[in-house]
Amino acid sequence: RAAMTYTAKKCGICFQTPSVVLIYKDDSEDKTRQRIMPVRNFSRFSDCSLAAEQLKNNPRHKAYLEGVSLRQLRKLYRLLKGHLGGESLAESLEKFQQEETIDPEEDMNKLDDKELAKRKSIMDELFEKNRKKKDDPDFIYDIEVEFPQDELLESCGWDVESDEEI
Repeated sequence: RAAMTYTAKKCGICFQTPSVVLIYKDDSEDKTRQRIMPVRNFSRFSDCSLAAEQLKNNPRHKAYLEGVSLRQLRKLYRLLKGHLGGESLAESLEKFQQEETIDPEEDMNKLDDKELAKRKSIMDELFEKNRKKKDDPDFIYDIEVEFPQDELLESCGWDVESDEEI
C-alpha cells in the first residue's frame, strides 16, 4: 500500500454552509491545509451512517479522509442533523453519545442487521481506540507483572466511589 500523503489533524462540521472541514498535513510538502467538503442533499431525515460512508468513499476525498474514522464522520453528520432539527450542540452531542454507546443489557439477538452492524462497528472502534499497536510509543511486548503480596492489597479501595475514567 502506498504511503499516506495526508495526515488528518482535525475534522469538524460547519453549519452555515453545511460542510465537513478537515485540517490535515500534506506530508509531501510539510504544510498544514484545510479542506472543505460541502455536504449536499442532507436533511434532518437523512441517515448519518450512510452519509458518513458516502463521504469516506467519495473518490475526491478518500485519500484525505483515510485517517478519519467512520464513527467521527457519523458524529459530525449527527451534529449537523441535530442542528437542522433545531437541537443545541449540547443536545446533539448527548444524543450521539447515547446512540453510540453499547448497552450491556441489550439483547443483540433481537436487532436487525443494520443495527447489529452499527453496534459491531462501535465495538470495533472502541477496541481499536484502546488497543496498543506495535508502533505506539508505549507499546511493550509480553509484559511481565509482579503482583504484591496480600498486605498491599487492602489499600486498593475498589469499593470507593469514583468518577475516574479507567
